[in-house]
Amino acid sequence: MNLQNFQNLSVSKCSQCLSGKWLLAFLCFFLFACSSPRKEKADLIVHNAVIYTVDSSFSTAESFAVKDGKIIAVGKNDSILAKYDGEKFDAQGKAVFPGLIDAHCHFYSYGLGLKKVDLEGTRSFDEVIEKVKSQKLKVTGGSEWIIGRGWDQNDWDKKDFPTNEQLDALFPNTPVFLTRVDGHAALVNSEALRRANISEKTKVDGGIVEVKNGKLTGILVDNAVDLVSKIIPTASKTEAREALLAAQKNCFTVGLTTVDDAGLDKQIVELMDELQKNNELKMRVYAMLSDNKENLGYYLEHGPYKTERLNVRSFKFYADGALGSRGACLLQDYSDKKAWKGFLLNKEMHFMEMADQVFSKHWQMNTHCIGDSACRLIISTYSNPYQMSDMMRMMVKEPPPFKKEPYENMRWRIEHFQVTTKQDIDSLYKFNFVDGKNRFNIIPSVQPTHATSDMYWAKDRLGEERIKYAYAYKDLLKAAGMVALGTDFPVENINPMYTFYAAVARKDLKGFPKDGFQMENALTREETLKGMTIWAAFANFEEKEKGSIETGKFADFVILDKDIMKINIDEVPKVKVVSTYINGEKIYSK
Repeated sequence: MNLQNFQNLSVSKCSQCLSGKWLLAFLCFFLFACSSPRKEKADLIVHNAVIYTVDSSFSTAESFAVKDGKIIAVGKNDSILAKYDGEKFDAQGKAVFPGLIDAHCHFYSYGLGLKKVDLEGTRSFDEVIEKVKSQKLKVTGGSEWIIGRGWDQNDWDKKDFPTNEQLDALFPNTPVFLTRVDGHAALVNSEALRRANISEKTKVDGGIVEVKNGKLTGILVDNAVDLVSKIIPTASKTEAREALLAAQKNCFTVGLTTVDDAGLDKQIVELMDELQKNNELKMRVYAMLSDNKENLGYYLEHGPYKTERLNVRSFKFYADGALGSRGACLLQDYSDKKAWKGFLLNKEMHFMEMADQVFSKHWQMNTHCIGDSACRLIISTYSNPYQMSDMMRMMVKEPPPFKKEPYENMRWRIEHFQVTTKQDIDSLYKFNFVDGKNRFNIIPSVQPTHATSDMYWAKDRLGEERIKYAYAYKDLLKAAGMVALGTDFPVENINPMYTFYAAVARKDLKGFPKDGFQMENALTREETLKGMTIWAAFANFEEKEKGSIETGKFADFVILDKDIMKINIDEVPKVKVVSTYINGEKIYSK
């Protein structure tokens, strides 16, 4: 029966019992139902929101739809609600952002540290001792290690490194290992030194075993720290699993959906993969592999590894140490320690050889550089990753491999890029911008809270002139076209709102200094948000799948209780996460 015949029949039968008015209403409803298009199915529809998409035009939207873990449409409330049907979430006008990415952190180490003695924020060495004494109750049989982290002598009235006499008196038979906040120095007691076979005569390339008046003080710097850390029993698989899940829980609370873990070993990467496949570890991880023989031997042979939640395609190297422990490698003497420039943690040739191997196997090279000398060396190394292999091949009469000139889209990263010079900023620009086009060869990966943590004493280390080119995030942005932003947690707090505030306001959490620290290098809010989302994703080769709220990308997003793009900047540190989503699944709710 065609529609016209049905309409005629309906009119004939219904006219016997319905008035013309009711008959007309019935026919209108029937015809509308037949002609109305069926809505497409979505798993989730977020609407009535202020959505910062962080797309190429930095546009805002009101609504988006999610299906099978990905965003399928973004637009106005009316258009999305008219086209899609599914579970609806009314954001009630709140601000929605892409899932936040921490471009440099130590996710696994942070999880392990949650069970260590927390020394962060201690205001004196006496306070450190009191916290360590409280751990004594947990020591059994005199065979367990007491491990703590987070002390910083720069926060104390007496800013010299501590010594281990009090630890020896309290724990003569129990080894104690207390790392500085940056992980580049440690204080250990004599029992730990004995177990590591460290004596007054011990020498370490790229490290310091401190001796005063012919006696070990217990202070170890940079590579010397490894002499003790390597003999500490490693975490069991159960303990490692608990650490990862505990870290994940805290990260979700502050809106992080991807973490770049800067320095992992093969067994932890494989555990992460296992937990992700079991849907226990929902956090997305960009893994930087530690520079060691096992990692290099296995992964250079087998190549990068990628799933939706795990991306293993980079190696992490250390050029130098930290400024706070005077291990950063400087071009000129430290202003507060004459005849001392710091040191490299490896020979220059090591970085050249690694650049050759990493480049030829299509891996990313990410290098920790704090001092200006270290930054200069790594810029030079990155600018010609084949330079050492060319020399070696000439010696054995082999031709060098084909070079594509100029290099393009290497996305090799300098992690921290903390102290630099105008000359090296100019070099960075020249290597990135060729013939007016950005080749994205070197990306600065920086941590804005380092500036506001170090600003009280960094000038003492560097002097009046050098400090101008330290924590120079705006200068680095101009020279590279983008910056990837992170925290370096647990060195700093995990909260990305602190990152945002430090980048834009250049103040500490007490609002000091009033006018901001070296504000010529502050970032705008838009630049900062990009650094925490799409630029961080780009630095991970992941910009096509995350970093913005766009069709086809993972439905990773965060809802905040206040709009950080509009409120007074001094309110940002107090902003809280309402909910965090990964793949359209709510994995945290306030």
